[in-house]
Amino acid sequence: MSRLDRLPAPLRSALAQGRLLKVIAGLTNHDAAAVERISRAAGRGGADLIDVACDPELVRLAARVSGLPICVSAVDPELFPAAVEAGAALVEIGNYDAFYPLGRIFDAAEVLELTRRTRSLLPEVVLSVTVPHVLPLDQQEQLAIDLVAAGADLIQTEGGTSARPFSAGSLGLIEKAAPTLAAAHGISRALAAAAVPAPVLCASGLSAVTVPMAIAAGAAGVGVGSAINRLTDELAMVAVVRGLREALGELVSVPSRP
Repeated sequence: MSRLDRLPAPLRSALAQGRLLKVIAGLTNHDAAAVERISRAAGRGGADLIDVACDPELVRLAARVSGLPICVSAVDPELFPAAVEAGAALVEIGNYDAFYPLGRIFDAAEVLELTRRTRSLLPEVVLSVTVPHVLPLDQQEQLAIDLVAAGADLIQTEGGTSARPFSAGSLGLIEKAAPTLAAAHGISRALAAAAVPAPVLCASGLSAVTVPMAIAAGAAGVGVGSAINRLTDELAMVAVVRGLREALGELVSVPSRP
């Protein structure tokens, strides 16, 4: 049995149909009030999964208010077991956007080592690993193949922080998403060609304009963070999540507020 078979049935279905929507609260976001707002909006807007910082209390909070499965993100594998014990359905190494402004760069060797350590600690838990966008695309493709061989079940792309959009409107949104879209296209095809298929999640810099492009590029799902978590109004968050869900071709009704 594949480890992916251990995921909740709705998540497996979303991956298989190429429509998974993950809302990202932020790897460094430990603000419980903010995570609660984001998680509630994710549930009401029709997301499939919430990605929170690797903290057992945040796992329990996000699960309680959203009713959705929880993914936890970190770059320290030793943090994962407690979060899994608290109820996280899967764990993720990365993404690394929060570290780049600090001058912290993750190379292929380090990401591979983090993957091996995580798999050693959690041999049966679904593991997603982000491929650093600072690598040339051919190296991203090779790293993705190596990561699957090392035990990764899902591969995530990134690239929003490296984009330099210079246009307004929809064109600017496409420019913003170009690096992660290119990575999703290249990595998904490289994995298939190497006969090591693994679902690819496209994340970082996406919007309702570009999430359909991510699926067309070969991704099985998308992760969206800043378009939602930069907002402070919960209704606005719900509207953005609902727009993303609709962009993926699945209309949902937004539940009324209690």
